[in-house]
Amino acid sequence: MATFSKPENALKRAEELMNVGQKQDALQALHDLITSKRHRAWQKPYEKIMLKYIELCVDMRKGRYAKDGLIQYRIVCQQVNVTSLEEVIKYFMHLSTEKAEQARSQAQALEEALDVDDLEADKRPEDLMLSYVSGEKGKDRSDRELVTPWFKFLWETYRTVLEILRNNSKLEALYAMTAHRAFQFCKQYKRTTEFRRLCEIIRNHLVNLNKYRDQRDRPDLSAPESLQLYLDTRFEQLKIATELELWQEAFRSIEDIHGLMWMVKKTPKPSLMVVYYAKLTEIFWISASHLYHAYAWLKLFTLQKSFNKNLSQKDLQMIASSVVLAALSVAPYDQTWGLSHLELENEKERNIRMVNLIGFNLEAKPENREVLSRSALLSELASKGVLSCATQEVKDLYHLLEHEFLPLDIASKVQPLLTKISKLGGKLASASSVPEVQLSQYVPALEKLATLRLLQQVSQVYQTMKIENLSQMIPFFDISMVEKISVDAVKHNFIAMKVDHMKGVVLFGNMVLESDGLRDHLTVLAESLNKARAMIYPPVKKDLKLGELLRGLGETVDKEHKRLLARKSIIEKRKEEQERQLLELEREEESKRLRIQKITEEAEQKRLAAEFEQRRTARRREEIEALELEEQRALLEEREKQRARKGGKKKILDGEKLTKPMLMEWALNEQLKERQEMEKKLQKLAKTLDYLERAKREEAAPLIEAAFQQRLVEEKVLHEHEQQLEVELSRQHHDGDLREKNRLARMLENKNLYQERVIICRQAEFERRRAEREERIDQILEARKQEREIKRKKIFFVRSEEERLRKLHEEEEARKREEAERRRKEEDERQAKLDEIALKQRQREQELEEKERVRRESLFGKSSEGSSRPSESPAISRPSDQGPAPASKTEKYVPRFRRQSGEGPVAAPPPEPDRWAASNKPPSSEPDRWVRPAAQSDRFGSGSRALPQDSDRSRVPSQEAERWGSGGSKPEPWRPSKAKTAPRG
Repeated sequence: MATFSKPENALKRAEELMNVGQKQDALQALHDLITSKRHRAWQKPYEKIMLKYIELCVDMRKGRYAKDGLIQYRIVCQQVNVTSLEEVIKYFMHLSTEKAEQARSQAQALEEALDVDDLEADKRPEDLMLSYVSGEKGKDRSDRELVTPWFKFLWETYRTVLEILRNNSKLEALYAMTAHRAFQFCKQYKRTTEFRRLCEIIRNHLVNLNKYRDQRDRPDLSAPESLQLYLDTRFEQLKIATELELWQEAFRSIEDIHGLMWMVKKTPKPSLMVVYYAKLTEIFWISASHLYHAYAWLKLFTLQKSFNKNLSQKDLQMIASSVVLAALSVAPYDQTWGLSHLELENEKERNIRMVNLIGFNLEAKPENREVLSRSALLSELASKGVLSCATQEVKDLYHLLEHEFLPLDIASKVQPLLTKISKLGGKLASASSVPEVQLSQYVPALEKLATLRLLQQVSQVYQTMKIENLSQMIPFFDISMVEKISVDAVKHNFIAMKVDHMKGVVLFGNMVLESDGLRDHLTVLAESLNKARAMIYPPVKKDLKLGELLRGLGETVDKEHKRLLARKSIIEKRKEEQERQLLELEREEESKRLRIQKITEEAEQKRLAAEFEQRRTARRREEIEALELEEQRALLEEREKQRARKGGKKKILDGEKLTKPMLMEWALNEQLKERQEMEKKLQKLAKTLDYLERAKREEAAPLIEAAFQQRLVEEKVLHEHEQQLEVELSRQHHDGDLREKNRLARMLENKNLYQERVIICRQAEFERRRAEREERIDQILEARKQEREIKRKKIFFVRSEEERLRKLHEEEEARKREEAERRRKEEDERQAKLDEIALKQRQREQELEEKERVRRESLFGKSSEGSSRPSESPAISRPSDQGPAPASKTEKYVPRFRRQSGEGPVAAPPPEPDRWAASNKPPSSEPDRWVRPAAQSDRFGSGSRALPQDSDRSRVPSQEAERWGSGGSKPEPWRPSKAKTAPRG
């Protein structure tokens, strides 16, 4: 096995081998690289290698090699680059399909070619002998030789790809595409056997998908995309099966679709369900299951009416007619009558399966199942309004066969209706999924139904009828066919009749066997005699007093009834207790069985895991030993070959036990010896070549010099000869030119005249065109001048307008700046005035505080001087919040007029002039903030006033001022109210 350090080297080696025609060796080299354990990490060159590998496999039809390579490549790029695997598989299928098509076209070309030597002979003797021996035609032989191998390889390609892509969530789309292409292959070439195998393969893949749920990269069928892909594949399988007329496989496909949807508990889309029921109608009709066929048509009608918005009235009418005719085609008797118990059980299971398939029930509960019968189907058609949608001929036929009683005329009235119905049908335009509706297929079943109805109605009216009359009444069949139909009806207990060919009559009635009649003949005789006796001798009615005879009957009946009820309740309780005990016993046995089963399963799993681990360890050990043995064998063979080349007689295995390290050491020593011997040989060969080259050059030097001298002499002679030839040839050319000049000299004058005339004409033409050109240029210049003038005017206007707008903008900006400057100046002036007023206010407050301080100091000084006179206590002003000081008990009361006249001990200081009266601002323009208005001063009296800002000084309340009065003189605006308070005496 060749080993390569890089994958690119293997690709180059394969291409070299392919160029020399060794495709098998190239394929083996690439196969060894792909299956090697050294290269298990995906690289970009791997894809090119795989494409080349696939190309070789397809050219040589090596399907097994292709499968092994694709499996190894899937392992390499499954988790890294799945797209590369998808591209390789697509290329594989493309090449296989292309080769198969080429082989087919080549076979057709060989068939169409004229391959005869003698046109009069029909065939060659070889062809005749081959055809007689093999029994095949020329086309069959060419197909077997050319087409069949490639078709087998293409089929193997599809199987390989499906096997590689199965149960892989990352390659679901490619898996579905491959399945569709395989279906188309089977359809195109009518491969029914391969189609069955393909369906089985896909079915097994789905079974394994549900069996191994812990598999990595397993598709999730609950995902809508995966489920849709699987459903599309199954529906395509169903379509191809019906087109190939493989009805059993089509029914299995129906069961696959139902089983797939039962696993995920979801119902497909209505468009897919239409295809489902359309194919069911075909399958049931082919299998002669008319009842299931009619139910499938009913489901199809319901789906088309509910979900197909584009359904036309004509198509709806055709579908409804098909439903009604399919329901009428069902046999009117029970097919299960007279069957054995086992057959009845099988028929019951079959009915359950059909109910689930037709009703598409995903719940397998018995209470959800409905009973399929002809009567229930006809009642459902009437309740759902299917009859109202059918054509008039179908309605008339339904009423004739189901509701009318015309024993003699029913066949004659049914026949023209069947003739009209057989002409109806065709492809539906608005229901593409529905197959072509042909009502003529129901005509034989309807003729049979009409025959059965006629026999049933005639049996109710007649007891005997001639066979000729009966055959005339039934125009559909001859008497033998009528007899077969009647035998089937009698078998299923639908009618009772007997045909007597000896007398030529048909007997209607209950024709039972003698043994059946002897069972109860005595009982029947007794009943008949009693009836006759009662009719001849009617019983005499007597008046009996039941009340006297049966006095205790009521009580007895009540007691018996109560006893029966009690016994019934006891029996019910015993039954319930017994059932409960049975259930508990079954539950305990089931739990015990489950525990034992669980323990057994766990032990089995542990045993299987241990065995698997042991087998894996043993397999690895065997692989390692086999690999070492293979390497030892290869080294031994290599050493034997080298010994044989060197002529050695000693064998390797003589008297020594070889191991791998010994062989490796021996191989290295042998390589070193060979390298040294090769170097010695090369040195010896170089010396030999050096001696030979030197001797050769020494011998060749005089010979080369002599050849050179001889060549100089020959070339000198040749040069002189060629020079003489050149001179002679030049002289001849000169003489010929002189003769030609003398011959043409007589035409010189004519030539000059013609030349002047041509020059004059061309000069005139030139002048004319120049004048036109100048005139055209002048016009163009004038036009361009006008355009430039217009353009300059436009530019001037635009610039003027822009200048005007710019000036307006600048003026507006200047005006805004001036306005802002003016506002700023006004604001500054106003702020300056406010600052000046605030400064003056602070100065006034300071002066007021200074005066108040001086006044208090003066007042405190006077009070200290007069403290020795208790009778003349000074009236010191207190804060306004404390009120005036109360008079002492020892003081004498002083009247008010004396206090106002100034007789008090302390006189108020004279008012000072207003120092703020000389302000620049006139008083009328802005009133003084520090002067209280007149109305406010009147509230507190004329003598007591205080500044509103002086909140920290005491004030006299308004009630106190009104109570005690005010001072003598009016105070100044700046003087506080406490300075004007007079003492009480």
